[in-house]
Amino acid sequence: MTRASLDKHPHEVAAMFDRTARRYDLVNDVISAGQVRQWRKATAAAVDAGPGELVLDLGAGTGTSTDTFTRLGARAIACDFSMGMLATGVRRRGSSGLSGGGVRGVSFIAGDAMRLPFADETFDAVTISVALRNVHDTVAGLREMLRVTRPGGRLVICEFSHPPLKPFDLVYSQYLMRLLPQVAKAIGSNDDSYEYLAESIRDWHDQASLAGLIQQAGWREVAWRNLTFGVVALHRARKSG
Repeated sequence: MTRASLDKHPHEVAAMFDRTARRYDLVNDVISAGQVRQWRKATAAAVDAGPGELVLDLGAGTGTSTDTFTRLGARAIACDFSMGMLATGVRRRGSSGLSGGGVRGVSFIAGDAMRLPFADETFDAVTISVALRNVHDTVAGLREMLRVTRPGGRLVICEFSHPPLKPFDLVYSQYLMRLLPQVAKAIGSNDDSYEYLAESIRDWHDQASLAGLIQQAGWREVAWRNLTFGVVALHRARKSG
């Protein structure tokens, strides 16, 4: 596994995800009632990676999301600041280390979204799923994503958001703050990380506000659509050609 510099992003968050890595995918499937699989499909369809393209999947965790970008012949890099997550992903693929092209078209690289270890204009597409909230400076992180994207390349963000229907949003907020950490604990995961998850979702930007930040970072053609009644939103943008 390639290790890039991790010294700029808060170590506490990385360590938290290290502790929950083994059961992370299982817990996400349970607490989302299986919706996370539909979110991955929608993200992959929006990225629309074809043969010969190179995709950067930021906040990739164990690489479960990254696999969806290689099915049509693209190559992908799973990048995360949690070494525990990346190690779990590599181990599940039957490898204790990586060389060359990685495992099944996916290479695992540890890195900080605020200071990506890639050259300018490297990727045809950059995507980040339910992890942008963990970036210390959202606009600075979005600018880094712009830097490593080729002219005309695309950005796809799948992130928790705010349901526009107030009655549903109220019920959802109660689930986040009261039940979600308990469900995670019952499955045997690190419930502290899911308390952080609930709090970070509650305090995150709504759909229009995030779109504004994406534009502020220099991206063009910014648009979004809601998934699962707005529990998450899929934002798309493009780099000027």
